[in-house]
Amino acid sequence: MKILVLHGINLNMFGKRDPAQYGVATLAEIDSSLVALGNQLGAAVQAFQTNAEGAMAERIHQAHTDGVDAVVINAGAWTHYSHGIADALAVLTCPVIEVHMSNIHAREAFRHVSVFAGIAKGQICGFGVDSYLLGLRAAVASAQAAKK
Repeated sequence: MKILVLHGINLNMFGKRDPAQYGVATLAEIDSSLVALGNQLGAAVQAFQTNAEGAMAERIHQAHTDGVDAVVINAGAWTHYSHGIADALAVLTCPVIEVHMSNIHAREAFRHVSVFAGIAKGQICGFGVDSYLLGLRAAVASAQAAKK
């Protein structure tokens, strides 16, 4: 099983950016935890981060071509306004799980809206690094269910 984890704009700054909101784990540490959990769950996890919206869309297109089994995405601020990334995600036929480290519904009003909500199978937010790990578990379970 192949799971793609996508990290969007500014998420390369985890561990440095607003630790009260996002914790102190770095993106490399998060990715390492995801790969380890993926191994336990029988899934190969590949992670990708970019600050370029076009590069994110291209990576999503590649996921379609590669036939990934599920996608976990934390698009950062793009979640709230990138219809281009939403359109790219809509091309996928596999489950998409949206995750956020912080509880976006308890923050500024603009963060309450996700342009991916209608595309994603579900959203997990507010649990820090565990949001990613829960998202990976949901992605694996959703991909397994889709194959039955």
